[in-house]
Parts: sequence; C-alpha cells; structure tokens
Amino acid sequence: MTTLAQFITSATNEIASEWEEFARKYLPAASSINLQARRDHVVGMLQRIAQDLDTPQTKREQSDKSKGMDDGLVTSATAANAHGTDRAAHGFTPTEVIAEFRALRASVLRLWSEAQGEFSRANLTDVMRFNEAIDQLLAESMSRYALDVENSKDLFLGVLGHDLRNPLGAIMMSASLMMTQEGPEWSHHTTASRILNAGTRMDQLIGDLVDFTRSKLGAGIPISRTTCDLEQVARQTVEEIRAFHPKCVVRFDASGDLRGDWDGGRIGQALSNLLGNAFQHGAPSAPIEVGVRGQADDVVVTVRNLGKRIPHERLSDIFDPFKQVEPAGPKSRDARSFGLGLYIVRAIVTAHEGTIGVDSTELATTFTVRLPRSAR
Repeated sequence: MTTLAQFITSATNEIASEWEEFARKYLPAASSINLQARRDHVVGMLQRIAQDLDTPQTKREQSDKSKGMDDGLVTSATAANAHGTDRAAHGFTPTEVIAEFRALRASVLRLWSEAQGEFSRANLTDVMRFNEAIDQLLAESMSRYALDVENSKDLFLGVLGHDLRNPLGAIMMSASLMMTQEGPEWSHHTTASRILNAGTRMDQLIGDLVDFTRSKLGAGIPISRTTCDLEQVARQTVEEIRAFHPKCVVRFDASGDLRGDWDGGRIGQALSNLLGNAFQHGAPSAPIEVGVRGQADDVVVTVRNLGKRIPHERLSDIFDPFKQVEPAGPKSRDARSFGLGLYIVRAIVTAHEGTIGVDSTELATTFTVRLPRSAR
C-alpha cells in the first residue's frame, strides 16, 4: 500500500500540471506570468509536505503546528515564501492565492484516492497530517504575501510623496515671488496668499507621508544631532503655531538647563505636531500649556490642553498611524490630516532615544516627552 508521502513524491509532476491548468483557467492574474517557469514553487512545497509526512511527530509538535508556532520565518528562503512574493509582485488577490492552495489540496487527495485500492487507519492519519502541512504552507505564503504587498504600498507612497515636492515647491515659490514683487496693494495678493498657505499645508502633509513611509520601511526617522537650546526651539515653534492659528492661545514656561545634543528641526516638528493636535482637539478658546523643564540627564517637555477626555481604551493605540481621536468640536471636523501626526512624534522621540506618554482626565490631556541630553 502506497503512503501519501510516497504518492506525492512519485506524482509530483502530475500534481503540478493540474495546479498549472487550474491557475491558467480560473485565476485572472495568472495570465500575466509564466506558470511553467513557476512550477518549482509547487514542486518545492510538495517536497516539503512529503518530507513532513515521513517525519515522526509527537502530540506536542502537532499542537505547536496547529497554533502556527512551527511556521517558517517570513524572511526564510522557502518555496512557500517565494510563492507569496511572486504572487504579491504579479497582482494576485488574497482570494486567488488561497484558491491555489485549495486546488492543490483537492488535487492531491483526489489523485491519491483514485490510485489507492483501499484505505486504512494509517491513511486517515496521513490525510490529517497532510491537511496540517498544507495549512502551514498556506499560512507562511500568505504572511510573506501580506508583507510584500505592505512594503510595496509603503514604497509607492514614499516615492509619490517625494516626487510631489518638486512641482509643489515651484507653485509655492511662484506665489511667494508674485506677492513680493507686486506688493500688498496688488489686486491678486489675497489669491496668491491663499495659494501659498494651501501649498504650505500640502507640504506638511507630504512631509508626514514621507516620514511615515520611511519609518514603515525600516529606515526610521533620520536625525542629525547638533548642540542646541530647546527653549529656543520651543519658543520658535510656539510662535509658528500662533501665526498659523491666530485664535490659538499658548502659555509657555521654561526652566532649568535646556541645552543638549538634538536635531532641533525634528524636535520642532514633533512639538508642532503636538501643538496642532492640542489645538485641533482642545476646548475652543482654552489655552494650551507648554512646559520645558531641564533635569539632570534629560529635558521634559509637556503639552497640556483642556477638552474632551480621550477614552482609556484609545490611549493604547493613539500613536498608531491613521488613528484619530473622535472630534471634539467644529475645528476637529474641519481639520484635514492623514492621522500621522502622533505616529511621527513618537518616531522622532524614539530616534532621540527618548520616551513619550499621554495622560487624559475629564479636565485635560497631557503629553509628556523625555529627551536624553545626548545619545547613549
């Protein structure tokens, strides 16, 4: 009597041919690839299944496999991972990838049952272990597929954000030049000013997008440390938020030694995002309190605003990308952003080897940033 492992080894080419025919007939994305050249993925996975079936397995090992604890690493060079990468690169949908494994499972079991004269309890065990093995390969392949799709999306967004900056810069420079040359009495001065303000806002959004994709792709937020005074950085940022939001009231307080080695531009960017978040979600006309306090080894920055309490269950994901707190007022509903501000703040603080936390009560919400004076 032929075991399932023996049958898979002897009928590998026949099984792979059935898979190829299924993909060509039922999967639209398969029309863009050379299926014959990709039989090695299926052959490799079949070989792994046969090897798995021939390897003794304890109950503990079976339990670990069923929980995904025995899956191969997403970075490993396996046939399942190669298959997932190939499918992501050629535009297969998750449904199509899963359909391939369903068809492969059906082909193996049907062809084996046709070749067998009778079945025993040992055959039933083979079928159970075969299902476990192919489910494991499906999980590995889909994990790699999802990772590659996510990386491709992030890379596309990063390139898009980078390439948008050149034409946007030309628009902003032209508007600024016209305003400077024509003077405030120019009949189109107000229109040019609106173009410049809109361009500035777009540049901020593009900057957020570029920083987000850079950090998602593993590069992190780049910083260039120089000796700077955090009080000066903070005061400049406060003045910028006041100019951008004339109705925004900010109370600023600084104390202690505030000098250290930081990337002043990035720290200003993080503080600007915190202030913008406080203005957007804070109570109307309520002041925002900014404190910068020097300590022995680090500097503590706090941004506090009155307003609606952030639900406790939301605090755990408030720094995640594309997550925003529920609107607290008209200015929140009118605000336009990607929901990347706090994510980028955390990335900048992390790049400086610092920490950030948030505390929210019925009265106020406070963000606290701790920045070591120098790199450890």
